[in-house]
Amino acid sequence: MALHNELGKYGEELGKLFFTERQFNILYVNWKYSYYEIDIIASKDQVLHFVEVKTRKSDRFGLPEESVDGKKLKKLMNAAEAFLYKYPEWKRVQYDILSISFKAGNKPEFFFIEDVFL
Repeated sequence: MALHNELGKYGEELGKLFFTERQFNILYVNWKYSYYEIDIIASKDQVLHFVEVKTRKSDRFGLPEESVDGKKLKKLMNAAEAFLYKYPEWKRVQYDILSISFKAGNKPEFFFIEDVFL
């Protein structure tokens, strides 16, 4: 597995812990539909959260959240639409980004951006 894929998987594991510590209920990790994928689907206070997790070990190419562009959000929304078709009981949903940065020798830094819109 390529190093960036390993870092991404590690970031998703950290993301699960991040949300669990904040009393979110993790429903799915890496939920797939066709060629779409949602990193984390979680719920809290009757709100369904579709989360894109981005992890980087340096800011050489910018902050992790900066790599989530309109095209990536559109894919997330398309996958979420398929999920909601299958599970229509959810009335309140939002799209979030969890950015995880690793700085040399330090603990990971988390930046949670809630309710992102195109």
